Formats: sequence, C-alpha cells, structure tokens
Amino acid sequence: MGVVNVTPDSFSDGGKYFTHDAAVAQGEKLAADGADILDIGGESTRPFSDALPADAEMERVIPVIEKLADHLPIPISIDTMKAEVARRAIEAGAAIINDISALRFDPDMAAVAKAFDTPVVLMHMLGSPKTMQESPSYDNLIADILDFLRDAIARAENQGISKSKLIVDPGIGFGKTVSHNLFLIRRLQSFASLEVPILVGPSRKAFIRKLLKDAPSEDIPPDLPIVEIGTQAAVSAAVLCGAHIVRVHDVANTRATIRILDAMKAAQAK
Repeated sequence: MGVVNVTPDSFSDGGKYFTHDAAVAQGEKLAADGADILDIGGESTRPFSDALPADAEMERVIPVIEKLADHLPIPISIDTMKAEVARRAIEAGAAIINDISALRFDPDMAAVAKAFDTPVVLMHMLGSPKTMQESPSYDNLIADILDFLRDAIARAENQGISKSKLIVDPGIGFGKTVSHNLFLIRRLQSFASLEVPILVGPSRKAFIRKLLKDAPSEDIPPDLPIVEIGTQAAVSAAVLCGAHIVRVHDVANTRATIRILDAMKAAQAK
C-alpha cells in the first residue's frame, strides 16, 4: 500500500504532494513502482494534530482520486475518519476505506461501507491523534489491542459489514511508545486469531527515527536514506511476523525487500 498525503503538514513528507498535480504524479509513480493499493489521505493524523473540516479534506483528496482512478488499474484507499469524505471518495473511484478510528469517530461510516460493499481497515488507536501520545500505557499490550480489534470487528459486523470485507491494523505509532511498537511488530502473529488480513504501517515512524539518532536532542528528518533503511528493517520484521499488507512511502524499495522475504519463505532444502 503506497501512501499519498495530500496535506501541508504530514510528518513523513512535509507537504511535498499538497498540490493536486504533485499528488497525482506521486500516485502514478507509486503505481509504476509496483504498489498494489494507493492510500490517499487529506488530513494529517500525526501526533498532536488538530482535526480538519470535511469540506477542506474533500477539496484536497477528491480531485486526486478522480484523476488516479480514471487510469490506474489498482484499487485506491481513502484514508479518512469521516463518512461524507468516504462516500464522496468512493463515488470518485476509491474502493477501500482506511478508518484509523475503527468506525468510532463518525457514526455514519459503517453505513457508507455497507451501502457500497467496501472493504474497511479498522485500526487501533488510543484516544485521538491530538491525545494519543500523551503517556500511552496498557495493562497488557497485545491482549488490550486484541480486545479492541475484536470489538471493532464485532461492531462492524453488527452494522452489516461482512467480516470478509475487514482488515485490521494494530496501529504502529498511534498511542504507543518505542518499546510498544517494537514488541507489537514482534508479536503480530497474535492477531492471526482474528481471522482477517493484518495491515501494518511502520514507514518513517518516530520510533524508527528515535532508534537511529545518536543524541536525545537530535531530530532526524523522516525522508533521510537512513530512515528508509530502518523502515525496511521494520517492514521485514512485520512481514516475517505475519503482516499481509504494509503501508509505505517508498514502494520500490519495499517491493525489493518483500521479493527477498517471499523467496526465503518459499525456499526448501533439496
């Protein structure tokens, strides 16, 4: 899943693709690099970020989705917590809803997914983007997230969404410490019991940058090559531990990484 942020303030790319033309060009590049899905988002959900009105979000993403859906053969995912944005995006050509609130933010989101028979990504997050990194803590990290995602699946099914349309995301970086993120990736296989595909988004996240910096006061820009190397290490661990979909900014490097991993998993001694 290749990421296209149509935002001026995302942590990962600093607004490089905020104009419609730049976002479309980036989507085309990611598709050419081998993305299986494009994830288009118009609202930054970085830690401590404020919410964006639906109208402003739609102004950012709908023209981009319309242009990309018109000629790309791969599905487009709309990264939003708002039902009206999701509905307009699907009408424009999107085929997946990526809801980081797991249907909790907007009570109408499930109805949109049901009406269009659209797959939905249900992600774990503590609180909201504004509050999620305020001293996150758990009684039992894996059990707590498992319970949350199990409840999210039940909530979706109770609102008429088939389990066959659901994907879960344990929410790397969304209300987790560095240690939480590392342990979560290592224990991804625990989520296989949910019997739905698992999506993981470690790309350029703060836990990678914190592990790579040499001094506490140092700040490593997310788009540095060393951060991409760290991302590929996290992607490798996630895939080997059970991830079915990885959400990344650099599709070409990730395709190469996964090609090697798939070869390792398929190899047999002769």
